[in-house]
Amino acid sequence: MRRGRTTIQDVAQQAGVSVATVSKVINARYGVAAATAAKVQAVIEELGYESSLVARSLRSHRTGVIGILVAELEPFTAELLKGAGRAVEGSGYELMVYAAGGPGIERVGWERRNLSRLGGTLIDGAILVAPTVVTPDDTIPLVAVDPHRGRSGLPMVNSDNRAGGRAATEHLLALGHRRIGFLAGRPDLESAEQREAGYRDALAAHGIPVDPALIEVGGYEQERAERAARALLTLPDRPTAVFAANDRSAIETLEIARTLGISVPGELSVVGFDNIPESVMCHPPLTTVDQFIQHMGFDAVELLLRMLAGKTPEQTHLTRPTTLVVRQSSGTAPGRRAPRPAKVAAARSRTTATVARAARA
Repeated sequence: MRRGRTTIQDVAQQAGVSVATVSKVINARYGVAAATAAKVQAVIEELGYESSLVARSLRSHRTGVIGILVAELEPFTAELLKGAGRAVEGSGYELMVYAAGGPGIERVGWERRNLSRLGGTLIDGAILVAPTVVTPDDTIPLVAVDPHRGRSGLPMVNSDNRAGGRAATEHLLALGHRRIGFLAGRPDLESAEQREAGYRDALAAHGIPVDPALIEVGGYEQERAERAARALLTLPDRPTAVFAANDRSAIETLEIARTLGISVPGELSVVGFDNIPESVMCHPPLTTVDQFIQHMGFDAVELLLRMLAGKTPEQTHLTRPTTLVVRQSSGTAPGRRAPRPAKVAAARSRTTATVARAARA
């Protein structure tokens, strides 16, 4: 019984031919009879032989692999991969997911360290998910999803985070909430900055000053989000609603509210951002902003495939619209009457108009 990885020597021995002949078949070179080539191919399939990516890239200067580089594997990434997987079907490329090591890694520069290991020998191009400081280089084509603040010069895919943040806060205002807490995301990400800007826009539009005591940084990490949510919900004059910059922080807020005996949505309304599958499975199901993560993954791969084919993309900065998904975690503010249907409809109409404008952009 053969153990370990099948080698080209194994194929040659079982097929009864030379290693050079097997190499010619693998690389579709001339000089091998059709019957012999068919025999070698059958042995390759039987043994499950696959030439190494490094060897393949040295021969052809291509690997046929697209890398998706992430700081950690979490719900947002999982949804992104579903869309990326659909986009790569029939393209002739395979996907390789490379995780930098999770929450304990050194955040700044993780993508540069990984690109130096993978670029050019293991992957032909890469999707960088929430990169920190990466800038363009000439090694391989790159596309960023949910990039860091400031200019990187990379082609990128993002969502209309500001419109989404505004829609989430408008929804809570329409329900009568006036003390609305905000759990901010990673300070280095453009998306987090824009979601907070949307929150501030909505408050300003209603003449409500921003209370710094109602803003905490959740940072998209469970422990930090837990501390931030607890800080908000144990204030002497705590908020009646919380808008969290991502669903993981919002779900953590629901859990902290439960441990503190605060009913949702009776005493507290919670709205998230992302619409990951977990948002509909928590208790109560989470009102959230859908940024169509799978579509972002699809768009990023489509953009990268055009670049790998030597084509100039029609757009190098794609912004997807967002939309509010209302579930059971948001309700009328304590002590307030339920909003009139016309008022709620008007708020939703504003959200729909925002989405339509973003789709046309």
